[in-house]
Amino acid sequence: QVQLVESGGGLVQAGGSLKLSCAASGSIFRILRVGWYRQAPGKQRELVAHMSSGGSTNYADSVKGRFTISRDSAKNTVYLQMNSLKPEDTAVYYCNADHSTARGEVYNYWGQGTQVTVSS
Repeated sequence: QVQLVESGGGLVQAGGSLKLSCAASGSIFRILRVGWYRQAPGKQRELVAHMSSGGSTNYADSVKGRFTISRDSAKNTVYLQMNSLKPEDTAVYYCNADHSTARGEVYNYWGQGTQVTVSS
């Protein structure tokens, strides 16, 4: 079993920055792809940024050039650096990861979410 815990959310003014962290713990063998999603009130959860196990990344069009996903495999931690924040970035941000056991079984995990609020 793997647990994902996000941190770093909060209230920031438009144009500001935040850095989210997602720390994985538990019986970790190998974390494969990782991603950040967000869900605003009344909207569906959407992909914000994704990093494959090989390190390639992709971003939602709405955050390209402003957000950067990165990972520290030694610390089993994934980050989302968010710059030039806009009020429309306000949402609960969730970390998501695929984890492979030593037997090659792959499971998907979600964090509990962290609130990001951008004031205008």
